[in-house]
Amino acid sequence: MGTTLQSDSGSVTRILLVEDNDINRQLMTDYLKYCGYEVFSVAKGESFAAAMTQFHPHLVLLDLKLPDIDGYTLLQQIQQTPDWSKIPVIVVSAFAFQADQQRALNLGACRYLVKPVKLPELIRAISEELSYLAV
Repeated sequence: MGTTLQSDSGSVTRILLVEDNDINRQLMTDYLKYCGYEVFSVAKGESFAAAMTQFHPHLVLLDLKLPDIDGYTLLQQIQQTPDWSKIPVIVVSAFAFQADQQRALNLGACRYLVKPVKLPELIRAISEELSYLAV
């Protein structure tokens, strides 16, 4: 599983993780790195724009409940920024209600995974979304 995953440009696939829970953030970061992804993680929504601009992720993993800005607002920012709007966003949230899921999908998220997420399911969702980009 330690193989390096290549993007279209030949560089390692970059994932931006937006997660305020320290344990969840560290666990997902470690697992994604183990799976061969390059990961940059932020704990607050206020760091999101700078991370998007400097890191240029191929995919975003987004928690909806953040301490400063909610994930819905970040989804709107992504859709309103032409350079970001083509980047797939997978929401990983404890909000399990259908209304929350539908709202996130309506705002441009491509998938919605409910916490606690099974790590193999997360990797499968990431791989599938990145394969859509390659087509």
